[in-house]
Formats: sequence, structure tokens, C-alpha cells
Amino acid sequence: MALFRRLALAIAAIALAAEPAAGEPKYGPGASDREIKVGNIMPYSGPLSAYAIIGKTQAAYFKKINEEGGINGRKIDFVSYDDGYSPPKTVEQARKLVESDEVLLIFQALGTPTNLAIQKYLNAKKVPQLFVATGATRFGDPKNFPWTMGWQPTYQTEGHIYAKYLRANHPDGRIGILYQNDDSGKDYLKGLKDGLAGKMTIAAEAPYEVTDPTIDSQIVNLKTAGADVFFNEASPKFAAQAIRKIAELNWKPVQLLASISNSVGSVLKPAGLDNARGILSSAYLKDPTDPTWKGDPAVAEWEAFMKQYYPDGDRTSTFTAYGYLTAQTLVQVLKQCGDELTRENVMKQAANLKDLRLGLLLPGIVINTGPDDYYPIEQMQMTRFDGEHSVPFGPVISAERGGS
Repeated sequence: MALFRRLALAIAAIALAAEPAAGEPKYGPGASDREIKVGNIMPYSGPLSAYAIIGKTQAAYFKKINEEGGINGRKIDFVSYDDGYSPPKTVEQARKLVESDEVLLIFQALGTPTNLAIQKYLNAKKVPQLFVATGATRFGDPKNFPWTMGWQPTYQTEGHIYAKYLRANHPDGRIGILYQNDDSGKDYLKGLKDGLAGKMTIAAEAPYEVTDPTIDSQIVNLKTAGADVFFNEASPKFAAQAIRKIAELNWKPVQLLASISNSVGSVLKPAGLDNARGILSSAYLKDPTDPTWKGDPAVAEWEAFMKQYYPDGDRTSTFTAYGYLTAQTLVQVLKQCGDELTRENVMKQAANLKDLRLGLLLPGIVINTGPDDYYPIEQMQMTRFDGEHSVPFGPVISAERGGS
């Protein structure tokens, strides 16, 4: 018996030696005493390259954090690759980040089809696919994909909000819809149709592919169908084309623009500010061009950041504000991780954000997550473009009320 007891004690001692002592740091791939390696995939080229400014803003923000001492003394190594908005290339870059660069997590990969292409792989590898840059509802499914989490309001939520507005203000309108022919566009369509509940007429729907040179023919068809409400669910390049074409046709519908393209600098200026006057959209973050926020401390802080760390960045684009906010959210998660920088703890902390209030979010909009809630932002507010700025109006609308 004494022999067995000595053997048991020896085994226990070996096990204790293999485990970090209480209070000692715990690290997964991509983390150490000195750094936290974060992966990212952006369309720096290709049809959605207007969004490249997001990745550049994030890189600038992490540079700021590093110059200020990092996170709990650790510097962020931000490894960002171009996929040209091509799903096969996204797969290639994701494998490189996980298997070669050995990042702790992949943060803010952009696009619905591109994130879909890597979702199963990252979940099988148990690598956080964190705060994906898409509002598709499928990226908030912790039961089936516990390693994938969205960030922005879902496209279905946004579609509900527009339906609520149209039913209240244009109940007899005939709606023409331009949408991207993928899961993102179909999510917007579902949200809008569910919110309309058959109470309004959809005159025509016109899908487009991201490889199309223009969407001129789709706009002509929607006008010919007799639509007097136009829902512009398009990425920046095509959204701007649509607004210009509507002006050329002297068509005067009520225009609703998806929030993914609600940017003065990246969309409305290229479309022509006069052409965009009166366009309705929705927002959850402050438009830096809106004089409402002149003197706002958070906007002033963002402007100082842009001047110092991203002086060439477009300060009229909400995409820079978006990049800044998403980077701040990741920093909060990593701070909460403390000295336990494992992939498991990253997801645990990402699902434990409570009433996180970031200065560039619109008043009343907060970030909340939980183990069964992978949708951090679920509130938006309607906006109207006055020829220079997108001005919020009406109440902040939650996801629950969006479909009422």
C-alpha cells in the first residue's frame, strides 16, 4: 500500500508541475508575455476594395495601443491579408493565418460569402472567428458555430426597421429592390419582407453579382416596374452607381440606402451629394461629418487619432469610424482576458460584454453579449441625408421592436 501511495503522490506531483501555478499566465497559439498575434482578412483589392479603409484604420488603432504600452504589457501583432473578396482566396489566407502565422484569433474578416467559406474550418480548428464584418444572421449561432461571432446589427434587423418606417410613412408605396445576390442580400430581403408582413406591394426585385460591371439595367427595370420606393441594398461601388443612375433617369422615388453603404465619403460623394439629398438610411455609429457631434469628446478623440495615426484616412467616411469601434471592442475583450490568453477564453470574454458603451456609438446604443447571444449590437436609428450629412431622427429602435 505504501508503494501505491508513493506512486500516486509522484503522479500527482508530475501533474502539478505540468500545470501553471495559480496566477501564472496561460497562453494559446499566438500569445506570449510580449505579444498577441491577431489575424485579419480584408478586400484590399477587388470589387469591395472601398472597405479596405476599415482594415487600415484597425491597423492604425492597434499601433496606437502598442505605443501606449499594449494590452496588459503585450503588443498586438496585427497580421492582415488581402483576399480580393474571393472566397477561395479567403480560405487560403485563413489557413495561412492559422497554420503558418499561428494567430490567436481571426478578427473582422470582411464579407458574407468570404466568412461563410472559412466558418466550418475555423470552428473545426477551434479558432475564434471574431466580430466578423458582416451582418448576416448566420454568424450569430453559438449552438452550431460557437467560435464565430458577429459585431454589427444583422441585416434582417435593419430590414425590419425599414419596413416599420415604410408602413408608417409610405403605406401605399410600391417598392423596388436592388440587392446583392448572396446571403447578405437575401438576409436584407427577408428582414424587409417579414417586417412588411404583406402590407405593402413589392413592384420588382433586381439582384446583381459583385462581378457585374454596372447595375444600370437593374435600375431601369425597377423604374419601369412602377416602383416609387427604392431600396438600395448594394455595396459601396454599386450603391453609388444606383444613386447616379436614378438621377440620370430623373426618377424620384423615396430612397432607402443600406447602412453598409451609408458613408458620405465612400458612397454619397462619388454618387453626387445633390443626387443623394433626402436619402434615408439607418445608423448605429456617429457620422463624423454631422455637425451635431461638433465638440463631442469621443469624436474629438477620434479626430486626434486619425490625425496622428492615419493622416491619409478619409475622415468623411463612416468606415473609418467603424474600424475604430471594432478595434476598440477587440481591445476590451483582450483586456478582459487578462493573463489567460487562450482561444477558449477569448470566446468566453467576447460572450461576456455587458453594457459596453463606446463613444462613437450613437447615444443609447450599447454592446451586450452572452453565451447564447452572439449579436453584440441590436439597435439602430433612422437617418436622412441633408446634402452634407446623415442626420439621425426618431427613436433608437431595437431588434425586438424592429419587426413590429
